[in-house]
Amino acid sequence: MIGLLPSYRMSVFVIVTRNMYLYISFDSEGGLYVCMNTFLGFGREHIERHYRKTGQCVYLHLKQHVIEVRLLASQLTTPAVLGDLNSDDFEYEDEAKLVIFPDHYEISLPNIEELPVTIACDALLSAKSPYRKQEPDSWEEELQASKHAKALVQLDNGVRIPPSGWKCSKCDLRENLWLNLTDGSVLCGKWFFDGSGGNGHAMEHYKETGYPLAVKLGTITPDGADVYSFDEEEPVLDPHIAKHLAHFGIDMLQMQVTENGLRDNDIKPRVSEWEVIQEAGVKLKPMYGPGYTGMKNLGNSCYLNAVMQAIFSIPEFQRTYVGNLPRIFDYSPLDPTQDFNTQIKGHPEFSSNRQQDAQEFFLHLINLVERNPVGSENPSDVFRFLVEERTQCCQSRKVRYTERVDYIMQLPVAMEAATNKDELIAYELKRREAEATRRPPPELVRAKIPFSACLQAFSEPNNVEDFWSSALQAKSAGVKTSRFASFPEYLVVQIKKFTFGLDWIPKKLDVSVDMPDFLDISHLRARGLQPGEEELPDIAPPIVIPDDSKALDIDESSVMQLAEMGFPLEACRKAVYYTGNLGAEVAFNWIIAHMEEPDFAEPLAIPAFGEVASSGAAAFGAVGLDNQPPEEMVAIIISMGFQRNLAIRALKATNNNLERALEWIFSHPDLEEESEPALDMMDMENNANANILAETGSEGPRIKDGSGKYELFGFISHMGTSTMSGHYVCHLKKEGRWVIYNDLRVCASERPPKDLGYIYFYHRIPS
Repeated sequence: MIGLLPSYRMSVFVIVTRNMYLYISFDSEGGLYVCMNTFLGFGREHIERHYRKTGQCVYLHLKQHVIEVRLLASQLTTPAVLGDLNSDDFEYEDEAKLVIFPDHYEISLPNIEELPVTIACDALLSAKSPYRKQEPDSWEEELQASKHAKALVQLDNGVRIPPSGWKCSKCDLRENLWLNLTDGSVLCGKWFFDGSGGNGHAMEHYKETGYPLAVKLGTITPDGADVYSFDEEEPVLDPHIAKHLAHFGIDMLQMQVTENGLRDNDIKPRVSEWEVIQEAGVKLKPMYGPGYTGMKNLGNSCYLNAVMQAIFSIPEFQRTYVGNLPRIFDYSPLDPTQDFNTQIKGHPEFSSNRQQDAQEFFLHLINLVERNPVGSENPSDVFRFLVEERTQCCQSRKVRYTERVDYIMQLPVAMEAATNKDELIAYELKRREAEATRRPPPELVRAKIPFSACLQAFSEPNNVEDFWSSALQAKSAGVKTSRFASFPEYLVVQIKKFTFGLDWIPKKLDVSVDMPDFLDISHLRARGLQPGEEELPDIAPPIVIPDDSKALDIDESSVMQLAEMGFPLEACRKAVYYTGNLGAEVAFNWIIAHMEEPDFAEPLAIPAFGEVASSGAAAFGAVGLDNQPPEEMVAIIISMGFQRNLAIRALKATNNNLERALEWIFSHPDLEEESEPALDMMDMENNANANILAETGSEGPRIKDGSGKYELFGFISHMGTSTMSGHYVCHLKKEGRWVIYNDLRVCASERPPKDLGYIYFYHRIPS
């Protein structure tokens, strides 16, 4: 797979093929060649090969030259200075040429002759980045330093700002508060672009005094804060924010280690997530080379960076998408919009510049890998395992055993098992008292949860709300237990730190879990139907099709149960609605059957009387058990002149989406020319890749079962109060030592915070 890396100086993207990512751009050595037929990009070492394979001879050549590096005299003696420079230390010159093969005839651009090909080149050079085009509202403009920051006057009036308990000095508002950086006044806002309310007292204060800069309270972290300039009428950067905050008693860096000789025991212990997880205050040694390359944060893409660093440390993913480079050219070029590479960013949420949940992105990525296999090895096999779910009717005592595929083990946080309950109670009392009296809060006390308690909570039976018993043909009390029917090669463990508040906003539990370096879950092996157990009859519950938007209220408790599993909230609401409020278990089955649909996470649109929504129709049997596409869709594609087998294959590849199926056919022109027997053979091969014999010999998902003993090799941590905000970093154990991946920064880890992680990666210990 070749990655699409957005250029912010030229709107051109990197090469897209099916096999791997090559991070080549116009500023790489040799530049970037863009095929003017397919608009795919190639590096200098591959362009000749593409020409010989396709016969395409016209390319746009893009190259960026560094023409000046401004260095201070003191910097010239520093060997590693180039590694510390930023973009402001360089000046660039962009070069564009039209190159015609095989003679390498070059035409400089722009060109005064308005030939069709030069017009196309000019349009390509002036085009807006697709990322910015598809999400115009999600990309924020780069903030500029305020003209007032350098010489800002701050009054010596003795004002000291407490770390919490703020209130507007002119009204009773306690949110959307702004600290004026000149006189320390705390006043409410109104103008702010996030829609938060207020009475505009901060603006009134500026009009009265002319004090220009204010910082939003609640946004201050060791990495910065939100600053607004009343005079410039826009959000700005304050390069001296730490100094300006310190004037009012706010130490945003919380006494980080400096070069002034302070020792570790002279410094206040760091307890905040931001400090501990990023290992703030510790001088970390940068690391470079293969396997130690950082990833640029494109806005809020830290969740994506962390997941990709973890996944691509696994050999199976390296072999599939990084190794065997020549195979890139074994396939005809695809329409980039239909290729696996761009589908990663084609998700309505992950294509935005908003912060996302790393666990949701991990599952989305695995889903794409499953749908787009490359060769005979599917790297997602290493995560796949079977879960045996045993559901028992409490009244009839009969049981049902079912199996499902999963890729992640979700462990609940057993708050009731905290080992420091007395400290937590005392801390909460002191915190509330400090907030009421507007005094500094006490030192943070974090709940300490034994990992064994979380594992026990996972294995214990759970009540099934609104359980429908097929033995009783009615709702009854039911309990469900989950066990591993197989153990994966790589075990991914999620600590379910996020829950929903009364405002339906995800919140995070700030806890410390003593995650083990070595894990043995052999005792969670499934046993199947036991002697003396009687199975529940295989009778499906009645499906209620609502014929009136007011006829059925949505059971919010079932919705929340599903949402806590990591599914989108709107999808959970639809699942409960279309299954007639028969409980979370029935709704879960609906989710599994519909999670590939393009409108899966779209808001619920309740059909009018006499109508059935498309997603609802699928719930009631529109999709057959044999997974064959609807015949009417097949007929439509055949009527356009395509072969039946090609129509079926396209529909299967796009989850029976007619529009996407047609695009899929057009992006696979070579398949149209193949014979039907050949297509039959390819279908058989694809089916073999998707469903091969398990180790037991029965048909089913491909699994790599083995021992239930594992060793920790990586974890992803989240900082912040919600999945919708904050920051992600990744720690990986490589060559016997821990390494921290914090976007572009890759360093040797000195204090890996294994107890504060969110997603943990274990690999099986060889027997």
